Amino acid sequence: MPIHLRGEAADYAPAVLLPGDPLRARYIAETFFDKPRQVNAERGMLGFTGTFEGKPISVQSTGMGCPSAAIVCEELAQLGVKRIVRVGTCGGLAPGLELGDVIVAASAVPADHTALHYTGGEPHAPTADFDVVHAAVHEAKGTGLKLRVGSVATSDTFYDPDSGRHQRWRDRGVLAVEMEAAVLFTIASLRGMSAGCLLAVSDLVIGEFVRISDADLKSAVDRMTELAIRAALSGLD
Repeated sequence: MPIHLRGEAADYAPAVLLPGDPLRARYIAETFFDKPRQVNAERGMLGFTGTFEGKPISVQSTGMGCPSAAIVCEELAQLGVKRIVRVGTCGGLAPGLELGDVIVAASAVPADHTALHYTGGEPHAPTADFDVVHAAVHEAKGTGLKLRVGSVATSDTFYDPDSGRHQRWRDRGVLAVEMEAAVLFTIASLRGMSAGCLLAVSDLVIGEFVRISDADLKSAVDRMTELAIRAALSGLD
């Protein structure tokens, strides 16, 4: 049994959604899963397993930032999980992004040293599993959901003291900034797992900072979560 995920291998489905917030993990399980059961509560890192349209699915909170997410990812690999899909929020950088838009991360700039520890400091481009990216785009067709696909930046500072960093990322085509994707993509590759990341734009962080309302955030996260579930389950037997 792993140290932080206090369950057996059978407690987790082959596909696991990874929100940062444990209360969001509970909300996802209670809102989208049939017959959810709690499988982890160690250190408040809530995890649940249920079914979606008859298929097994789990959700496990990761906490904030790459060090915490790396622990969860490693222990899910120990428990035999085959696919992980981060579901979270992000700060929008790219022109044309609007609050509530959904981003599918194809890659993640590793602006956090956790991922670099796994590569010995060598240059590395953490990349999502194309099958998850493709499934998300396919599932979104015909829904009216505004979807953007591209790179995000994984930062280790929420309150970044470098006032120009966001603009430099934007100038290089980065869509948004978040705090976990790079290490999840990296560890998944090393451990033979499939990984993806879907994000709802909760803030616009270039120029005047703009924050989404609580009601609009809930709607955006709900749309993103259902899409992420369908992408996570696509192609898994």
